[in-house]
Amino acid sequence: MLLGKPLENLGSLRGIMYDFEKAGDILPKHNHTENNVHITIVARGKIKAYSHDWEMEAIAGQLLDFPAGQPHELMAMEDNTRIFNIIKNPVAGVAYPTFDQQA
Repeated sequence: MLLGKPLENLGSLRGIMYDFEKAGDILPKHNHTENNVHITIVARGKIKAYSHDWEMEAIAGQLLDFPAGQPHELMAMEDNTRIFNIIKNPVAGVAYPTFDQQA
């Protein structure tokens, strides 16, 4: 199961913490605009990020920088993986999506 939790008390920063309970849990393919493009920080575990023509893996301590307009999906490669998505250009008053799903 994937669980998303908005990060709070970060001043002007916005972001979401995602916990992937099991290897194979997925953050569904999505895309960003200039207003909600993000970086992903792998806090623990390992993820695979991919789209139709590329893929990459990242482990705890690594950062991924997704440009606006680049569709991507994230999959946990290990149980209990945690990532933080930090919005680069947060817009006040905009609700950013979370993806909570049952595996």
